[in-house]
Amino acid sequence: MPIVRNVSRAVSQLLQSSGCGCGISIVPVRCIGVSPRQVASDASFHSVSFSESDHPRVLITGGLGQLGVGLAKLLRKRFGKNNVILSDIRKPADSVFYSGPFIYADILDYKNLREIVVNNRISWLFHYSALLSAVGEANVPLARAVNITGLHNVLDIAAEHNLRLFVPSTIGAFGPTSPRDPTPDLCIQRPRTIYGVSKVHAELMGEYYHYRYGLDFRCLRYPGIISADSQPGGGTTDYAVQIFHDAIKTGKFQCNLKPDTRLPMMYIDDCLKATLEVMEAPAEALTMRTYNISAMSFTPEELAQEVQKHVPELEVTYNVDKVRQAIADSWPMNFDDRNARRDWGWKHDYDLPELVNTMFSFLGSDSRIAQAN
Repeated sequence: MPIVRNVSRAVSQLLQSSGCGCGISIVPVRCIGVSPRQVASDASFHSVSFSESDHPRVLITGGLGQLGVGLAKLLRKRFGKNNVILSDIRKPADSVFYSGPFIYADILDYKNLREIVVNNRISWLFHYSALLSAVGEANVPLARAVNITGLHNVLDIAAEHNLRLFVPSTIGAFGPTSPRDPTPDLCIQRPRTIYGVSKVHAELMGEYYHYRYGLDFRCLRYPGIISADSQPGGGTTDYAVQIFHDAIKTGKFQCNLKPDTRLPMMYIDDCLKATLEVMEAPAEALTMRTYNISAMSFTPEELAQEVQKHVPELEVTYNVDKVRQAIADSWPMNFDDRNARRDWGWKHDYDLPELVNTMFSFLGSDSRIAQAN
């Protein structure tokens, strides 16, 4: 069992980087040898509708990553504090622990996860546990276990217990042979990272479970997500968060991508809004199970210019990371999200100027920050 031992050892080495760019949390790999579950071939599953329950009972896995805490806050306002359970394998901060229900949940422990779903009468599950692109490339066995084995556990439990399941996908689900400007919902997907491969696998497995067993599977391909209340944690697009912290703290920023690298991006509030909207959308309105969503697209140079309107003396240099640059060069430059806008009314609120203004308002003022006009 050398791979299992190596993966288990890697968990402890990577726990510090578990807050990642797509709401990711690293989970321990002590249950890789879980026996496969069989789903009856004649089973028929249907998600709980609002006519059957006043509010959904929600579980969020990987909840201490970038998106989980914010999503829990949004859903608790919508459905009530006690109807939304945040979960992870790490100890939460006091502010998170006392803000609403929190529970330990290891997605690789099938029995424990199943008990949580049953005991708490879960009807919606948001599955955010995964490893991001750069971190995944540094430890492929760990990424394969978390992103694929964990997904299989979640799919089986969701199908067995009639859950409405949300699994995020990513711009990383595309590859160098995909059309990049713009990238449509349906096209060639041949990613070259384990993160991207695992997300294509998640999209296809979710659709298969939907068409084969009736699982109410819903998925959004997130662009790079930017938020003020999380630290960068291993994503290729994390430069777009780091620049704000460095601008305030030191007035100097070194970017690990080329200045003209264009990628789709989104402010976290838009991302959370889109996630809730697609989960609340009537099933009959959805013409597909996996959608692109987009808000803006910019380069490091364009972002730096906008940031310098607030911090004119910001010094920007470029020290290109070959691994991250190769990943970015295989990703979409712009997302075509017309299907999401047509089917369930998706509409973003934040463009680049609004994004930068909001980030600085959250991160606080500093003597370096000039008053914006």
